[in-house]
Amino acid sequence: MPQGQVTTVPQDGLTTRQRRNRPLLVVHTGEMKGKSTAAFGLALRGWNQGWSIGVFQFVKSAKWKVGEEEAFRALGRLHEQTGEGGPVEWHKMGSGWSWSRKAGGEEDHAAAALEGWREIRRRIESRVHEVYVLDEFTYPLKWGWVDVHEVVEVLTAREGRQHVIITGRDAAPELIEAADLVMQTTKIKHPMDAGQKGQRGIEW
Repeated sequence: MPQGQVTTVPQDGLTTRQRRNRPLLVVHTGEMKGKSTAAFGLALRGWNQGWSIGVFQFVKSAKWKVGEEEAFRALGRLHEQTGEGGPVEWHKMGSGWSWSRKAGGEEDHAAAALEGWREIRRRIESRVHEVYVLDEFTYPLKWGWVDVHEVVEVLTAREGRQHVIITGRDAAPELIEAADLVMQTTKIKHPMDAGQKGQRGIEW
């Protein structure tokens, strides 16, 4: 797309403005790091537009902390205090509301992931947020904890301006087919190859 120009103009009956403001389903997949980082960057742009942001992390431990969480929670407080940007909600399995359950085995995690998806579905159908980040969501789909066909059906039928960004390795072919934008991260070099472990401010 040289200088932001599209390569084709579809015969879909939409005006340029309508097509430009169409909500996107975005998938960040691949083996290399940076998938979530890119998703949070998009969410940050949405926050700056005053959009409601909902982040849903499909992780097994509520103790897992990332720098973006603290930053977005601070941005949420800023919005509440000054009206700047948009409202922010950040949820993850094992931490509060519908994903609150004691630590357990795979069955507990599977049930929590399904319950989390059901909450997201309710929000999408009620048009609660304008940006959804479903972080590490490809894994519950891959493991069969959440039905990929249901997810695709809900996401393709969503109404209003609701951008959805899904991250994680091994994205399902059905999800890739339904998406408007798919990014695949490819590893060329990584510090861990030279024996360097993750570090504060880079990995979390």
